[in-house]
Amino acid sequence: MRDPRWGRTEESIGEDPYLVGTIGTAYVRGLQSAGVIATLKHFAGYSASRGARNHAPVSIGPRELADVILPPFEMAVRDGGARSVMPAYNDLDALPAHAHIPLLTRLLREAWGFEGTVVSDYFGVTLLESAHRVADSPGGAAALALTAGVDVELPAVRCFGAPLLEAVRSGEAPEPAVDRAVLRVLTQKCELGLLDPDWEPQPPPVLDLDPPRLRELAARVAEESVVLLANTGGVLPLGDGGRIAVVGPLADDPAGMMGCYAFPRHVGVEHPDVPMGVTVPTVREALAAEFPGARLVDDPAGADLCVAVLGDRSGLFGRGTSGEGCDAPDLRLPEGQCELLDALLESGTPVVLVLLTGRPYALGRWADRLAAVVQAFFPGQEGGRAVAGVLSARVNPSGRLPVSVPRDPGGQPWTYLTPPLGQVHDASSIDPTPLFPFGHGLSYTRFDWEAPQVDDPAPATDGETSLRLTVRNTGDRAGTEVVQVYLRTPVARVARPVTRLIGYARVPLRPKESAVVHVTVPADAAAYTGPDGSRVLEPGRLFVDLATSSTDTRHTVELTLTGEKRVVGHDRRFGCEVSVK
Repeated sequence: MRDPRWGRTEESIGEDPYLVGTIGTAYVRGLQSAGVIATLKHFAGYSASRGARNHAPVSIGPRELADVILPPFEMAVRDGGARSVMPAYNDLDALPAHAHIPLLTRLLREAWGFEGTVVSDYFGVTLLESAHRVADSPGGAAALALTAGVDVELPAVRCFGAPLLEAVRSGEAPEPAVDRAVLRVLTQKCELGLLDPDWEPQPPPVLDLDPPRLRELAARVAEESVVLLANTGGVLPLGDGGRIAVVGPLADDPAGMMGCYAFPRHVGVEHPDVPMGVTVPTVREALAAEFPGARLVDDPAGADLCVAVLGDRSGLFGRGTSGEGCDAPDLRLPEGQCELLDALLESGTPVVLVLLTGRPYALGRWADRLAAVVQAFFPGQEGGRAVAGVLSARVNPSGRLPVSVPRDPGGQPWTYLTPPLGQVHDASSIDPTPLFPFGHGLSYTRFDWEAPQVDDPAPATDGETSLRLTVRNTGDRAGTEVVQVYLRTPVARVARPVTRLIGYARVPLRPKESAVVHVTVPADAAAYTGPDGSRVLEPGRLFVDLATSSTDTRHTVELTLTGEKRVVGHDRRFGCEVSVK
Protein backbone atom coordinates (compact mmCIF):
# COMPACT_ATOMS: atom_id res chain seq x y z
CA MET A 1 0.00 0.00 0.00
CA ARG A 2 1.52 3.31 -1.11
CA ASP A 3 -1.33 5.78 -0.48
CA PRO A 4 -4.00 5.06 2.16
CA ARG A 5 -6.62 7.12 0.35
CA TRP A 6 -6.90 4.15 -2.02
CA GLY A 7 -10.10 2.23 -1.31
CA ARG A 8 -8.43 -1.16 -1.48
CA THR A 9 -6.08 -0.30 1.37
CA GLU A 10 -8.41 -2.47 3.46
CA GLU A 11 -7.45 -5.49 1.32
CA SER A 12 -3.71 -4.88 1.54
CA ILE A 13 -1.35 -6.15 4.23
CA GLY A 14 0.61 -2.99 4.98
CA GLU A 15 3.05 -0.36 3.76
CA ASP A 16 6.25 -2.39 4.12
CA PRO A 17 7.35 -4.91 1.45
CA TYR A 18 9.04 -7.28 3.90
CA LEU A 19 5.94 -7.44 6.08
CA VAL A 20 3.73 -7.96 3.04
CA GLY A 21 6.10 -10.57 1.64
CA THR A 22 6.38 -12.69 4.78
CA ILE A 23 2.67 -12.68 5.56
CA GLY A 24 1.75 -13.20 1.90
CA THR A 25 4.18 -16.10 1.60
CA ALA A 26 2.73 -17.77 4.70
CA TYR A 27 -0.78 -17.26 3.30
CA VAL A 28 0.21 -18.94 0.03
CA ARG A 29 1.76 -21.91 1.84
CA GLY A 30 -1.34 -22.34 3.97
CA LEU A 31 -3.73 -22.29 1.02
CA GLN A 32 -1.68 -24.61 -1.13
CA SER A 33 -1.13 -27.06 1.73
CA ALA A 34 -4.91 -27.57 1.63
CA GLY A 35 -4.84 -28.46 -2.07
CA VAL A 36 -5.86 -25.02 -3.32
CA ILE A 37 -3.83 -23.02 -5.82
CA ALA A 38 -3.12 -19.53 -4.49
CA THR A 39 -3.33 -16.58 -6.88
CA LEU A 40 -1.16 -13.51 -6.26
CA LYS A 41 -2.84 -10.21 -7.05
CA HIS A 42 -2.52 -7.65 -8.46
CA PHE A 43 0.73 -7.86 -10.41
CA ALA A 44 2.03 -5.16 -10.21
CA GLY A 45 1.90 -1.57 -8.97
CA TYR A 46 -1.86 -1.47 -8.49
CA SER A 47 -1.55 0.07 -5.01
CA ALA A 48 0.58 2.97 -6.30
CA SER A 49 -1.96 4.57 -8.62
CA ARG A 50 -2.02 8.31 -9.27
CA GLY A 51 -4.10 10.11 -6.67
CA ALA A 52 -4.99 6.76 -5.04
CA ARG A 53 -7.75 6.31 -7.63
CA ASN A 54 -8.76 2.77 -8.44
CA HIS A 55 -7.56 1.62 -11.90
CA ALA A 56 -5.61 4.86 -12.36
CA PRO A 57 -2.23 4.88 -14.14
CA VAL A 58 0.92 4.08 -12.15
CA SER A 59 3.91 6.34 -12.67
CA ILE A 60 6.49 4.97 -10.24
CA GLY A 61 10.07 4.59 -11.34
CA PRO A 62 11.84 1.28 -11.98
CA ARG A 63 13.71 1.48 -8.66
CA GLU A 64 10.57 1.83 -6.55
CA LEU A 65 9.01 -0.98 -8.56
CA ALA A 66 12.03 -3.22 -7.99
CA ASP A 67 12.68 -2.44 -4.33
CA VAL A 68 9.18 -1.87 -2.94
CA ILE A 69 6.44 -3.30 -5.16
CA LEU A 70 7.96 -6.50 -6.56
CA PRO A 71 9.72 -8.17 -3.57
CA PRO A 72 6.51 -9.47 -1.92
CA PHE A 73 5.48 -11.14 -5.18
CA GLU A 74 8.96 -12.57 -5.64
CA MET A 75 8.96 -13.98 -2.10
CA ALA A 76 5.54 -15.55 -2.57
CA VAL A 77 6.61 -17.15 -5.87
CA ARG A 78 10.08 -18.28 -4.84
CA ASP A 79 9.62 -19.08 -1.13
CA GLY A 80 5.87 -19.73 -1.06
CA GLY A 81 5.61 -21.62 -4.33
CA ALA A 82 2.58 -19.69 -5.55
CA ARG A 83 1.10 -21.39 -8.61
CA SER A 84 -1.00 -18.57 -10.05
CA VAL A 85 -0.62 -14.85 -10.67
CA MET A 86 -3.19 -12.22 -11.64
CA PRO A 87 -2.09 -9.11 -13.56
CA ALA A 88 -3.25 -5.72 -12.34
CA TYR A 89 -5.80 -3.39 -13.92
CA ASN A 90 -3.39 -0.49 -14.12
CA ASP A 91 -0.76 0.44 -16.64
CA LEU A 92 2.88 0.84 -15.66
CA ASP A 93 4.44 3.79 -17.45
CA ALA A 94 1.67 3.53 -20.06
CA LEU A 95 2.01 -0.24 -20.64
CA PRO A 96 -1.04 -2.15 -19.29
CA ALA A 97 -0.17 -5.04 -16.99
CA HIS A 98 -2.29 -7.49 -19.00
CA ALA A 99 -0.13 -6.79 -22.06
CA HIS A 100 3.19 -6.36 -20.24
CA ILE A 101 5.71 -8.80 -21.74
CA PRO A 102 8.63 -7.55 -19.58
CA LEU A 103 6.54 -8.13 -16.44
CA LEU A 104 4.62 -11.32 -17.24
CA THR A 105 7.25 -13.16 -19.25
CA ARG A 106 10.76 -11.81 -18.83
CA LEU A 107 10.55 -11.13 -15.10
CA LEU A 108 7.92 -13.53 -13.78
CA ARG A 109 8.80 -16.59 -15.84
CA GLU A 110 12.34 -16.15 -17.10
CA ALA A 111 13.94 -14.41 -14.12
CA TRP A 112 11.85 -15.82 -11.27
CA GLY A 113 11.23 -19.25 -12.77
CA PHE A 114 7.45 -19.16 -12.35
CA GLU A 115 5.78 -22.18 -13.98
CA GLY A 116 2.13 -21.72 -13.03
CA THR A 117 -0.79 -19.99 -14.68
CA VAL A 118 -1.45 -16.30 -15.22
CA VAL A 119 -5.17 -15.55 -14.91
CA SER A 120 -6.70 -12.22 -15.88
CA ASP A 121 -8.37 -9.89 -13.44
CA TYR A 122 -12.08 -9.36 -14.00
CA PHE A 123 -12.45 -8.08 -17.55
CA GLY A 124 -8.74 -7.22 -17.56
CA VAL A 125 -8.33 -8.48 -21.12
CA THR A 126 -11.42 -6.60 -22.31
CA LEU A 127 -10.09 -3.42 -20.74
CA LEU A 128 -7.12 -3.50 -23.11
CA GLU A 129 -9.65 -2.50 -25.75
CA SER A 130 -12.28 -0.53 -23.82
CA ALA A 131 -10.18 1.40 -21.28
CA HIS A 132 -6.47 1.29 -22.12
CA ARG A 133 -7.22 1.52 -25.85
CA VAL A 134 -4.17 -0.42 -26.91
CA ALA A 135 -6.35 -2.79 -28.96
CA ASP A 136 -9.18 -2.05 -31.39
CA SER A 137 -11.12 -5.29 -31.03
CA PRO A 138 -11.71 -8.19 -28.60
CA GLY A 139 -9.50 -10.37 -30.80
CA GLY A 140 -6.72 -7.80 -30.71
CA ALA A 141 -6.99 -7.59 -26.92
CA ALA A 142 -6.83 -11.39 -26.71
CA ALA A 143 -3.72 -11.46 -28.91
CA LEU A 144 -1.94 -8.88 -26.76
CA ALA A 145 -2.77 -10.61 -23.48
CA LEU A 146 -2.01 -14.12 -24.69
CA THR A 147 1.32 -13.06 -26.19
CA ALA A 148 2.30 -11.27 -22.98
CA GLY A 149 1.64 -14.41 -20.95
CA VAL A 150 -2.01 -14.37 -19.81
CA ASP A 151 -3.29 -17.96 -19.87
CA VAL A 152 -6.90 -17.62 -18.69
CA GLU A 153 -9.51 -14.91 -19.22
CA LEU A 154 -11.87 -14.20 -16.34
CA PRO A 155 -14.76 -14.04 -15.61
CA ALA A 156 -16.01 -14.99 -19.10
CA VAL A 157 -14.56 -15.69 -22.55
CA ARG A 158 -15.40 -12.42 -24.24
CA CYS A 159 -11.93 -12.19 -25.84
CA PHE A 160 -10.40 -15.66 -25.46
CA GLY A 161 -13.33 -17.36 -27.21
CA ALA A 162 -14.37 -16.81 -30.83
CA PRO A 163 -12.42 -13.52 -31.17
CA LEU A 164 -9.18 -15.27 -30.26
CA LEU A 165 -9.91 -18.10 -32.67
CA GLU A 166 -10.34 -15.57 -35.47
CA ALA A 167 -7.16 -13.75 -34.39
CA VAL A 168 -5.22 -17.01 -34.62
CA ARG A 169 -6.65 -17.76 -38.07
CA SER A 170 -5.73 -14.29 -39.30
CA GLY A 171 -2.22 -14.51 -37.86
CA GLU A 172 -2.76 -11.67 -35.37
CA ALA A 173 -2.35 -14.09 -32.45
CA PRO A 174 0.40 -16.76 -32.53
CA GLU A 175 -0.95 -20.30 -32.35
CA PRO A 176 1.99 -21.54 -30.22
CA ALA A 177 0.91 -19.08 -27.51
CA VAL A 178 -2.49 -20.82 -27.41
CA ASP A 179 -0.78 -24.21 -27.06
CA ARG A 180 1.40 -22.81 -24.28
CA ALA A 181 -1.57 -21.49 -22.31
CA VAL A 182 -3.57 -24.70 -22.75
CA LEU A 183 -0.64 -26.80 -21.55
CA ARG A 184 -0.24 -24.68 -18.43
CA VAL A 185 -3.93 -24.88 -17.55
CA LEU A 186 -4.27 -28.61 -18.20
CA THR A 187 -1.09 -29.30 -16.23
CA GLN A 188 -2.54 -27.61 -13.17
CA LYS A 189 -5.84 -29.40 -13.54
CA CYS A 190 -4.00 -32.71 -13.69
CA GLU A 191 -1.96 -31.81 -10.61
CA LEU A 192 -5.15 -31.01 -8.70
CA GLY A 193 -6.87 -34.21 -9.79
CA LEU A 194 -9.61 -32.35 -11.63
CA LEU A 195 -9.20 -34.58 -14.69
CA ASP A 196 -9.24 -37.85 -12.74
CA PRO A 197 -12.03 -40.21 -13.89
CA ASP A 198 -13.58 -40.36 -10.41
CA TRP A 199 -13.52 -36.63 -9.67
CA GLU A 200 -16.91 -35.05 -8.92
CA PRO A 201 -17.43 -31.27 -8.71
CA GLN A 202 -19.77 -31.62 -5.75
CA PRO A 203 -19.30 -30.23 -2.22
CA PRO A 204 -19.86 -32.44 0.83
CA PRO A 205 -23.55 -32.97 1.64
CA VAL A 206 -23.15 -31.00 4.87
CA LEU A 207 -20.81 -28.01 4.80
CA ASP A 208 -20.23 -26.12 8.05
CA LEU A 209 -18.87 -22.67 7.20
CA ASP A 210 -18.57 -21.59 10.83
CA PRO A 211 -17.20 -24.51 12.87
CA PRO A 212 -16.01 -23.89 16.45
CA ARG A 213 -12.34 -24.36 15.59
CA LEU A 214 -12.50 -21.64 12.93
CA ARG A 215 -14.46 -19.36 15.25
CA GLU A 216 -11.68 -19.83 17.82
CA LEU A 217 -9.08 -19.00 15.16
CA ALA A 218 -11.04 -15.89 14.16
CA ALA A 219 -11.04 -14.81 17.81
CA ARG A 220 -7.30 -15.27 18.12
CA VAL A 221 -6.59 -13.38 14.90
CA ALA A 222 -8.84 -10.52 15.98
CA GLU A 223 -7.34 -10.31 19.47
CA GLU A 224 -3.78 -10.25 18.17
CA SER A 225 -4.58 -7.63 15.53
CA VAL A 226 -6.18 -4.94 17.70
CA VAL A 227 -3.74 -2.06 18.26
CA LEU A 228 -3.78 0.14 21.35
CA LEU A 229 -2.57 3.42 19.89
CA ALA A 230 -2.81 5.64 22.94
CA ASN A 231 -3.79 5.46 26.60
CA THR A 232 -2.90 8.99 27.68
CA GLY A 233 -5.73 9.33 30.15
CA GLY A 234 -4.84 6.10 31.93
CA VAL A 235 -8.48 5.02 31.75
CA LEU A 236 -7.71 1.62 30.25
CA PRO A 237 -8.25 -1.07 31.19
CA LEU A 238 -11.84 -0.37 32.21
CA GLY A 239 -13.37 -1.68 35.39
CA ASP A 240 -16.68 -3.53 35.51
CA GLY A 241 -19.01 -0.85 36.79
CA GLY A 242 -20.33 2.65 36.35
CA ARG A 243 -22.10 4.22 33.38
CA ILE A 244 -20.47 3.72 29.97
CA ALA A 245 -21.85 5.62 27.00
CA VAL A 246 -21.49 3.55 23.83
CA VAL A 247 -22.06 5.79 20.82
CA GLY A 248 -21.13 6.17 17.17
CA PRO A 249 -22.41 4.86 13.83
CA LEU A 250 -20.66 1.50 14.19
CA ALA A 251 -21.46 0.77 17.83
CA ASP A 252 -24.40 -1.47 16.89
CA ASP A 253 -23.44 -2.38 13.33
CA PRO A 254 -21.79 -5.73 12.49
CA ALA A 255 -20.77 -4.24 9.12
CA GLY A 256 -17.97 -2.45 10.95
CA MET A 257 -16.22 -5.79 11.36
CA MET A 258 -16.03 -6.68 7.67
CA GLY A 259 -14.24 -5.65 4.51
CA CYS A 260 -15.80 -5.22 1.09
CA TYR A 261 -15.16 -8.81 -0.02
CA ALA A 262 -16.76 -10.40 3.02
CA PHE A 263 -19.93 -12.06 1.72
CA PRO A 264 -22.39 -9.87 3.66
CA ARG A 265 -20.77 -6.70 2.30
CA HIS A 266 -20.10 -8.00 -1.21
CA VAL A 267 -23.31 -9.85 -2.01
CA GLY A 268 -25.52 -9.58 1.06
CA VAL A 269 -26.15 -5.86 0.60
CA GLU A 270 -27.99 -6.71 -2.64
CA HIS A 271 -30.27 -9.10 -0.72
CA PRO A 272 -31.27 -7.33 2.51
CA ASP A 273 -33.90 -9.95 3.35
CA VAL A 274 -31.33 -12.77 3.48
CA PRO A 275 -29.87 -13.29 6.98
CA MET A 276 -26.12 -12.88 7.47
CA GLY A 277 -25.72 -16.59 8.26
CA VAL A 278 -23.07 -16.20 10.97
CA THR A 279 -23.14 -14.54 14.36
CA VAL A 280 -21.20 -11.28 14.43
CA PRO A 281 -21.46 -9.55 17.82
CA THR A 282 -21.37 -5.77 17.64
CA VAL A 283 -19.16 -3.70 19.91
CA ARG A 284 -22.14 -2.78 22.09
CA GLU A 285 -23.19 -6.43 22.45
CA ALA A 286 -19.64 -7.45 23.25
CA LEU A 287 -19.25 -4.69 25.84
CA ALA A 288 -22.50 -5.72 27.52
CA ALA A 289 -21.18 -9.27 27.87
CA GLU A 290 -17.68 -8.12 28.91
CA PHE A 291 -18.90 -5.68 31.57
CA PRO A 292 -22.06 -7.17 33.14
CA GLY A 293 -21.71 -4.85 36.13
CA ALA A 294 -21.67 -1.68 34.04
CA ARG A 295 -24.65 0.24 32.74
CA LEU A 296 -24.41 0.95 29.02
CA VAL A 297 -26.14 4.14 27.92
CA ASP A 298 -26.56 6.07 24.66
CA ASP A 299 -25.68 9.58 25.86
CA PRO A 300 -22.35 10.78 27.32
CA ALA A 301 -24.16 13.26 29.52
CA GLY A 302 -23.80 11.93 33.02
CA ALA A 303 -21.71 8.95 31.89
CA ASP A 304 -18.41 8.10 33.54
CA LEU A 305 -16.83 7.27 30.19
CA CYS A 306 -17.72 7.37 26.52
CA VAL A 307 -16.71 4.65 24.03
CA ALA A 308 -17.04 6.18 20.56
CA VAL A 309 -17.11 3.55 17.81
CA LEU A 310 -16.29 5.23 14.51
CA GLY A 311 -14.91 4.19 11.14
CA ASP A 312 -15.90 2.76 7.78
CA ARG A 313 -18.71 0.85 6.17
CA SER A 314 -17.06 -1.14 3.43
CA GLY A 315 -18.59 -1.45 0.00
CA LEU A 316 -17.87 -1.57 -3.70
CA PHE A 317 -17.58 1.19 -6.30
CA GLY A 318 -18.87 4.10 -4.25
CA ARG A 319 -21.35 2.14 -2.11
CA GLY A 320 -19.16 2.47 0.98
CA THR A 321 -16.53 4.65 2.61
CA SER A 322 -13.85 1.98 2.07
CA GLY A 323 -13.38 -0.87 -0.35
CA GLU A 324 -12.81 -1.41 -4.05
CA GLY A 325 -13.67 1.76 -5.94
CA CYS A 326 -14.33 3.67 -2.69
CA ASP A 327 -11.30 5.96 -2.79
CA ALA A 328 -11.06 8.97 -0.49
CA PRO A 329 -10.02 12.54 -1.38
CA ASP A 330 -8.29 12.91 1.99
CA LEU A 331 -7.91 11.12 5.31
CA ARG A 332 -10.61 12.80 7.36
CA LEU A 333 -12.98 10.46 9.18
CA PRO A 334 -15.95 9.92 6.85
CA GLU A 335 -19.60 10.91 6.98
CA GLY A 336 -19.48 13.71 9.56
CA GLN A 337 -17.65 11.68 12.16
CA CYS A 338 -15.08 14.44 12.79
CA GLU A 339 -17.86 16.72 13.98
CA LEU A 340 -19.39 13.94 16.06
CA LEU A 341 -16.08 13.33 17.81
CA ASP A 342 -15.67 17.05 18.44
CA ALA A 343 -19.10 17.16 20.09
CA LEU A 344 -18.37 14.14 22.26
CA LEU A 345 -15.14 15.68 23.51
CA GLU A 346 -16.87 18.99 24.24
CA SER A 347 -19.23 17.14 26.60
CA GLY A 348 -16.41 16.80 29.10
CA THR A 349 -16.81 13.03 29.41
CA PRO A 350 -13.54 11.12 28.86
CA VAL A 351 -13.67 9.55 25.37
CA VAL A 352 -12.14 6.24 24.32
CA LEU A 353 -12.05 6.19 20.52
CA VAL A 354 -12.52 2.76 18.89
CA LEU A 355 -11.81 2.73 15.17
CA LEU A 356 -13.15 0.03 12.85
CA THR A 357 -11.67 1.12 9.54
CA GLY A 358 -10.31 -0.04 6.23
CA ARG A 359 -7.59 2.60 6.16
CA PRO A 360 -5.76 4.80 8.67
CA TYR A 361 -7.40 8.15 9.32
CA ALA A 362 -5.81 11.41 10.45
CA LEU A 363 -6.18 11.80 14.22
CA GLY A 364 -3.98 14.80 14.98
CA ARG A 365 -7.02 17.03 15.49
CA TRP A 366 -7.75 15.14 18.73
CA ALA A 367 -4.27 13.92 19.65
CA ASP A 368 -4.16 15.49 23.13
CA ARG A 369 -7.85 15.26 23.95
CA LEU A 370 -8.72 11.57 23.74
CA ALA A 371 -8.42 9.37 26.82
CA ALA A 372 -7.43 6.37 24.68
CA VAL A 373 -7.43 5.21 21.06
CA VAL A 374 -7.99 1.63 19.90
CA GLN A 375 -7.47 0.79 16.21
CA ALA A 376 -9.12 -2.40 15.03
CA PHE A 377 -9.31 -1.98 11.22
CA PHE A 378 -11.81 -4.66 10.04
CA PRO A 379 -11.29 -7.37 12.70
CA GLY A 380 -13.77 -9.99 11.45
CA GLN A 381 -16.61 -11.90 13.05
CA GLU A 382 -14.99 -11.99 16.50
CA GLY A 383 -13.83 -8.37 16.31
CA GLY A 384 -16.40 -6.99 18.73
CA ARG A 385 -15.35 -9.41 21.45
CA ALA A 386 -11.68 -8.70 20.73
CA VAL A 387 -12.20 -4.94 21.16
CA ALA A 388 -14.14 -5.50 24.38
CA GLY A 389 -11.40 -7.81 25.62
CA VAL A 390 -8.77 -5.15 25.02
CA LEU A 391 -10.83 -2.54 26.87
CA SER A 392 -11.16 -4.88 29.88
CA ALA A 393 -7.57 -6.26 29.69
CA ARG A 394 -8.89 -9.78 29.24
CA VAL A 395 -6.80 -9.38 26.11
CA ASN A 396 -3.47 -7.64 26.58
CA PRO A 397 -3.10 -5.77 23.26
CA SER A 398 -0.21 -6.92 21.09
CA GLY A 399 -1.16 -5.62 17.65
CA ARG A 400 1.27 -3.32 15.85
CA LEU A 401 0.50 -0.87 13.08
CA PRO A 402 1.08 -2.24 9.56
CA VAL A 403 0.51 1.31 8.28
CA SER A 404 1.37 4.73 9.67
CA VAL A 405 -1.46 6.79 11.17
CA PRO A 406 -1.22 10.37 9.85
CA ARG A 407 -1.46 13.50 11.93
CA ASP A 408 -3.08 15.62 9.22
CA PRO A 409 -5.55 14.57 6.51
CA GLY A 410 -3.59 16.05 3.58
CA GLY A 411 -0.02 15.76 2.38
CA GLN A 412 -0.49 12.23 1.10
CA PRO A 413 0.88 9.89 -0.09
CA TRP A 414 3.32 9.05 2.67
CA THR A 415 4.81 5.86 4.07
CA TYR A 416 7.72 5.41 6.41
CA LEU A 417 9.80 4.05 3.51
CA THR A 418 11.14 7.40 2.44
CA PRO A 419 14.62 8.91 1.96
CA PRO A 420 15.61 11.93 4.07
CA LEU A 421 13.96 14.46 1.75
CA GLY A 422 10.66 12.64 2.23
CA GLN A 423 10.70 13.54 5.91
CA VAL A 424 10.18 16.92 7.54
CA HIS A 425 12.73 19.56 6.47
CA ASP A 426 13.12 23.33 6.23
CA ALA A 427 12.46 23.51 2.48
CA SER A 428 8.77 22.70 2.89
CA SER A 429 6.05 24.00 5.17
CA ILE A 430 4.36 20.57 5.26
CA ASP A 431 5.37 18.18 8.02
CA PRO A 432 4.49 14.63 6.92
CA THR A 433 5.53 13.04 10.25
CA PRO A 434 2.79 10.58 11.25
CA LEU A 435 0.97 10.78 14.57
CA PHE A 436 1.60 7.06 15.13
CA PRO A 437 4.43 5.42 13.17
CA PHE A 438 4.59 2.11 11.35
CA GLY A 439 5.07 -0.69 13.88
CA HIS A 440 3.59 1.24 16.82
CA GLY A 441 1.40 -0.39 19.48
CA LEU A 442 1.08 -0.32 23.26
CA SER A 443 0.68 -3.00 25.94
CA TYR A 444 -0.66 -3.16 29.49
CA THR A 445 2.62 -4.57 30.70
CA ARG A 446 6.27 -3.46 30.50
CA PHE A 447 9.19 -5.10 28.74
CA ASP A 448 12.90 -4.66 29.34
CA TRP A 449 15.40 -5.25 26.53
CA GLU A 450 18.96 -6.10 27.46
CA ALA A 451 21.87 -4.97 25.30
CA PRO A 452 22.25 -7.37 22.34
CA GLN A 453 25.23 -9.61 21.73
CA VAL A 454 26.76 -9.76 18.25
CA ASP A 455 28.72 -12.69 16.84
CA ASP A 456 30.56 -10.88 14.04
CA PRO A 457 30.39 -7.10 13.63
CA ALA A 458 32.25 -7.29 10.30
CA PRO A 459 30.57 -9.94 8.11
CA ALA A 460 31.52 -10.38 4.48
CA THR A 461 29.29 -9.12 1.72
CA ASP A 462 28.44 -12.75 0.93
CA GLY A 463 28.00 -13.73 4.57
CA GLU A 464 25.85 -13.09 7.63
CA THR A 465 26.02 -12.35 11.33
CA SER A 466 23.88 -13.24 14.34
CA LEU A 467 22.46 -11.17 17.19
CA ARG A 468 20.94 -12.26 20.50
CA LEU A 469 18.58 -10.09 22.50
CA THR A 470 17.04 -10.93 25.87
CA VAL A 471 13.54 -9.55 26.44
CA ARG A 472 11.93 -9.65 29.91
CA ASN A 473 8.36 -8.96 30.97
CA THR A 474 8.85 -6.72 34.01
CA GLY A 475 5.13 -6.04 34.55
CA ASP A 476 2.43 -7.93 36.39
CA ARG A 477 0.44 -9.13 33.37
CA ALA A 478 1.18 -11.68 30.70
CA GLY A 479 1.81 -9.98 27.38
CA THR A 480 3.44 -10.19 23.97
CA GLU A 481 6.27 -7.94 22.89
CA VAL A 482 6.92 -7.48 19.18
CA VAL A 483 10.62 -7.17 18.41
CA GLN A 484 11.19 -5.37 15.12
CA VAL A 485 14.49 -5.34 13.23
CA TYR A 486 15.26 -2.39 10.97
CA LEU A 487 18.21 -1.66 8.70
CA ARG A 488 19.76 1.74 8.04
CA THR A 489 22.32 2.43 5.32
CA PRO A 490 24.15 5.71 6.10
CA VAL A 491 25.61 6.09 2.59
CA ALA A 492 24.52 4.60 -0.74
CA ARG A 493 24.78 5.50 -4.40
CA VAL A 494 21.07 6.30 -4.61
CA ALA A 495 18.74 7.96 -2.08
CA ARG A 496 17.66 5.16 0.23
CA PRO A 497 14.86 4.92 2.81
CA VAL A 498 15.97 6.24 6.17
CA THR A 499 15.09 2.87 7.69
CA ARG A 500 13.30 -0.29 6.62
CA LEU A 501 12.03 -3.47 8.24
CA ILE A 502 14.07 -6.65 7.72
CA GLY A 503 12.74 -8.89 10.49
CA TYR A 504 10.30 -9.23 13.37
CA ALA A 505 9.10 -11.66 16.04
CA ARG A 506 6.27 -11.90 18.54
CA VAL A 507 7.57 -12.73 22.03
CA PRO A 508 4.83 -13.95 24.44
CA LEU A 509 5.92 -13.73 28.07
CA ARG A 510 4.36 -14.35 31.47
CA PRO A 511 5.07 -11.83 34.24
CA LYS A 512 8.82 -11.78 35.11
CA GLU A 513 9.54 -14.31 32.33
CA SER A 514 12.28 -13.69 29.77
CA ALA A 515 13.19 -15.07 26.38
CA VAL A 516 16.12 -14.77 24.00
CA VAL A 517 15.44 -13.50 20.49
CA HIS A 518 17.92 -14.86 17.94
CA VAL A 519 18.36 -12.79 14.78
CA THR A 520 20.40 -13.87 11.76
CA VAL A 521 21.17 -10.88 9.56
CA PRO A 522 22.28 -11.80 6.01
CA ALA A 523 24.37 -9.29 4.13
CA ASP A 524 21.87 -9.68 1.27
CA ALA A 525 19.34 -7.68 3.30
CA ALA A 526 21.38 -4.55 2.51
CA ALA A 527 21.20 -4.98 -1.28
CA TYR A 528 19.40 -2.33 -3.32
CA THR A 529 18.84 -1.30 -6.92
CA GLY A 530 21.77 0.86 -7.94
CA PRO A 531 22.13 3.61 -10.54
CA ASP A 532 22.48 1.18 -13.44
CA GLY A 533 19.41 -0.85 -12.50
CA SER A 534 21.27 -3.87 -11.10
CA ARG A 535 20.83 -4.99 -7.50
CA VAL A 536 24.10 -4.30 -5.70
CA LEU A 537 25.60 -4.99 -2.30
CA GLU A 538 28.54 -2.85 -1.27
CA PRO A 539 31.02 -3.00 1.59
CA GLY A 540 30.65 -0.35 4.26
CA ARG A 541 28.79 0.58 7.45
CA LEU A 542 25.29 -0.54 8.33
CA PHE A 543 23.12 0.01 11.38
CA VAL A 544 20.73 -2.64 12.64
CA ASP A 545 18.05 -1.18 14.92
CA LEU A 546 16.19 -3.39 17.39
CA ALA A 547 13.01 -1.44 17.89
CA THR A 548 9.37 -1.34 19.01
CA SER A 549 8.41 0.69 15.95
CA SER A 550 10.01 2.36 12.96
CA THR A 551 10.81 5.38 15.15
CA ASP A 552 11.35 3.85 18.61
CA THR A 553 14.74 2.12 18.68
CA ARG A 554 15.82 0.29 21.84
CA HIS A 555 19.28 -0.81 20.72
CA THR A 556 21.47 -0.18 17.65
CA VAL A 557 24.14 -2.53 16.38
CA GLU A 558 26.76 -1.17 13.99
CA LEU A 559 28.06 -3.56 11.35
CA THR A 560 30.73 -3.15 8.71
CA LEU A 561 30.33 -5.23 5.58
CA THR A 562 33.71 -6.38 4.29
CA GLY A 563 34.87 -7.82 1.00
CA GLU A 564 33.99 -7.05 -2.58
CA LYS A 565 31.00 -5.33 -4.07
CA ARG A 566 28.49 -7.88 -5.34
CA VAL A 567 25.70 -7.93 -7.86
CA VAL A 568 22.89 -9.82 -6.11
CA GLY A 569 20.54 -12.05 -8.08
CA HIS A 570 17.06 -13.42 -7.50
CA ASP A 571 18.45 -16.12 -5.20
CA ARG A 572 19.11 -13.49 -2.53
CA ARG A 573 17.91 -13.69 1.07
CA PHE A 574 15.24 -11.08 1.67
CA GLY A 575 15.51 -10.54 5.40
CA CYS A 576 16.35 -11.94 8.79
CA GLU A 577 15.68 -15.32 10.30
CA VAL A 578 14.24 -14.59 13.75
CA SER A 579 13.49 -17.18 16.43
CA VAL A 580 12.51 -17.00 20.10
CA LYS A 581 13.92 -19.39 22.69
